[in-house]
Amino acid sequence: MNITLIGMAGAGKSTIGRVLAKRLGYTFIDVDHLIMENTGVPLQTLIDNEGDSALVRFEEEAILRLEQVDNCIISPGGSVVYSEKTMEHLKKMSRIIFLDAPFRSIVRRLPNARKRGIVGLRDRSLKELFEERIVLYRRYADFSIKLKGRENIQDIAERITELCFNEST
Repeated sequence: MNITLIGMAGAGKSTIGRVLAKRLGYTFIDVDHLIMENTGVPLQTLIDNEGDSALVRFEEEAILRLEQVDNCIISPGGSVVYSEKTMEHLKKMSRIIFLDAPFRSIVRRLPNARKRGIVGLRDRSLKELFEERIVLYRRYADFSIKLKGRENIQDIAERITELCFNEST
């Protein structure tokens, strides 16, 4: 089984994903890193040079290539929910966990948001993106974990493990 963590940039997908992968003996896949390996440029440079749609397209291509993976924790970018095709693929191959972090935590963790390669920030505020995406995250998630912003990462990994592996949930 694979587990995909979705949520805003700054929600902790990569940090929690690495801890969860180690805990379960799974492989950690950071989709942003796959995109940078494939394009040879940072995400923000990709957006600056080719636009938001290019990043969404590269993310879709990277995730659709993940067909035969198993026992992986997948950490896509926060914009993954803009591609229905990508989300349907992830839904078939993994359990999807929404890391539901409060906006104030996102802001605190992203002091340089405009340099982070976040799709949509050229036209909208971070708050607008947050409000737009939260609806999509909830739509696609199998489970949501409400974060307060200062949880113990091991505790979050334990909660995800219980959600994904306990049949009674």
